Amino acid sequence: MGRRNSCTIYVGNLPGDIREREVEDLFYKYGRIVDIDLKIPPRPPGYAFVEFEDPRDADDAIYGRDGYDFDGYRLRVELAHGGRAQSYSYDRPSSFSNGRRGGVSRRSEFRVMVDGLPSSASWQDLKDHMRRAGDVCFSDVYREGGATVGVVDYTNYDDMKYAIRKLDDTEFRNAFSRAYIRVRQYDARSRSRSRSLSYSRSRSYSRGWH
Repeated sequence: MGRRNSCTIYVGNLPGDIREREVEDLFYKYGRIVDIDLKIPPRPPGYAFVEFEDPRDADDAIYGRDGYDFDGYRLRVELAHGGRAQSYSYDRPSSFSNGRRGGVSRRSEFRVMVDGLPSSASWQDLKDHMRRAGDVCFSDVYREGGATVGVVDYTNYDDMKYAIRKLDDTEFRNAFSRAYIRVRQYDARSRSRSRSLSYSRSRSYSRGWH
């Protein structure tokens, strides 16, 4: 399979009224998109081909979106021209990750707290680690009382609960350090003070929408 094919994914079972911008919203967070070819036949469902710059981003998009429920349609996502990609637990920061763009990028009520992070951890590092458990729609890292704390939102309840089971007391790694982390469900009542502190943080908060 050529490099172009390994960078292109097939997205099936799309609603008949979907627009190209909405397809982009579904996939931009996984990496730089080169091209979107949306096909809407006379009778739904529609389908699309999405080409990424890097094959690892195509792999991540398949891992994150295959079986995803979009407006009542369960998406089928796989490599174009047959075959499925191997899942990677990370992706690269991309130009599509900067700033909130609407669509699937949002906060949610399915939130976990992550304690024990190394001081070098970034929101991108945290997102990469936590995506092993499901579809992350928001991540952020901040300092509290000398400790590094993370907040991660999942798009659904099942992924949130799975993250607590699977990723609690696991080893977090980035390019600079490693540490064992604790993952628990976010408690708004006990975190009211830290939430007020979070809004005074620097650009890592503003770039956390992705």
